Amino acid sequence: MWLVGDNVQTTQLTDLGYQTGERVIVATGDLRALPFEAREMISYASEVKLGPGLGKDAAWQLETIRRGHQIPGGGLLMFESGFDRRLVALYGHPSGPGLGVLGEQSPAAGVDRLRSIAASYDADGSVVLPTFEIIATVASAGAGGDGDYSAMTARDVIRPWIETAAADNMYVVLDLQPGRTDFLTQAKVYEEFLLLPHVGLALDPEWRLKPHQVHLEQVGTVDAAEINQVVRWLAGLVRENALPQKLLIVHQFQTPMITNRGLIDTPPELAVLIQMDGQGSMRAKYASWDTLTGKPDAEQFYWGWKNFYDEDHPNATPEQVLELTPTPEFVSFQ
Repeated sequence: MWLVGDNVQTTQLTDLGYQTGERVIVATGDLRALPFEAREMISYASEVKLGPGLGKDAAWQLETIRRGHQIPGGGLLMFESGFDRRLVALYGHPSGPGLGVLGEQSPAAGVDRLRSIAASYDADGSVVLPTFEIIATVASAGAGGDGDYSAMTARDVIRPWIETAAADNMYVVLDLQPGRTDFLTQAKVYEEFLLLPHVGLALDPEWRLKPHQVHLEQVGTVDAAEINQVVRWLAGLVRENALPQKLLIVHQFQTPMITNRGLIDTPPELAVLIQMDGQGSMRAKYASWDTLTGKPDAEQFYWGWKNFYDEDHPNATPEQVLELTPTPEFVSFQ
């Protein structure tokens, strides 16, 4: 089988394929976006050759198709054209309810709760992907032994949630609150999970401290340069291990939380999403949403919305969330 780009040489190769009995598939753009039937043929072909006219990413995208790992629910792209996907998540820490609703129940009970919540978010025809968003590193009041004001959650505490999600065809996002250390240092601790096709990553600038800062005295901030360190590393994991596209979330509810936001890289290995995670009245949340999504760089990102059961007054209904512009592809509950 040959994969070729849409150019003058395509006709010649197609004719040659007919003569030799080899199949030729014309691909434009990202190979992972090929129709399901084409991807199936590529997966089962004894040999696939790359012809002219394809982009620089064609080799690793072909390997991703051949390897066969998919995002829960199907596909290799998180928000694929023609397959509208929306992730609906429970947010929190496995230790208990103090840090969010995820810890109010066991992983198995969380599956049932998520499915009842998620059912209301497919009214626009989207396919809903239930998701656990787990706080993997927790902002802490004390400096701790390493002085970073952030507590690492043991991998064995997180593992049952990841295994439950895999068994129930769900997604997982690991959330980082790094304190005085950097996001990449913490992300690498959870590499074994991020090598799985159903696990993504979230960065929470609110809890990224400068030297001598402590939590809750100010809102944290991070520059695009530090985010891009994570982008490059995570994209490398995806490319080198033939994984489906991975979700990378960056939380934001105030403009200063991310400096130079327009410089954040959005490579094809990742679906980079900004989540407006502010709390309070609907009027205040709408204002924050309009401010953050109204900036010139907004179109380069996907967008997400967060609901706080206790702090929002009132809680946004599914209808109100789906009426937002742009329409959120990620909705979480804390």
